[in-house]
Amino acid sequence: MTRIKLPLAGTALGLAVVLMLGGCAGSQPLSTREEGTLGGTALGAGTGALIGMAIGHPLAGAAIGGLLGGGTGYVVGNSLQNSQGQQAQTQTQLEQQQQEIERQREQLQQLQEQQGTE
Repeated sequence: MTRIKLPLAGTALGLAVVLMLGGCAGSQPLSTREEGTLGGTALGAGTGALIGMAIGHPLAGAAIGGLLGGGTGYVVGNSLQNSQGQQAQTQTQLEQQQQEIERQREQLQQLQEQQGTE
């Protein structure tokens, strides 16, 4: 009976991974949040299946591990994505300030040239 469960567990896990990847397929790349969720789900399901095999319930282990891993991956991926967004916003502000400084330098140089010609 164990021999029947192992291929079934592997097939179910493989099908779950294929469905997750298919659901994430699109014209745009995965976001950090999506990558974290997908990676956490795969890692959790794999780990859960291994632990489940040890106690005789690989499918239950894969399902529980997948849910826990997906939830954890989502939280970590979301946090990383938010940090990336904040960094991008800070970088944009820094670039705008650099442009303003350069504009003011040019104005100052023009004023100095005008005073020198007067």
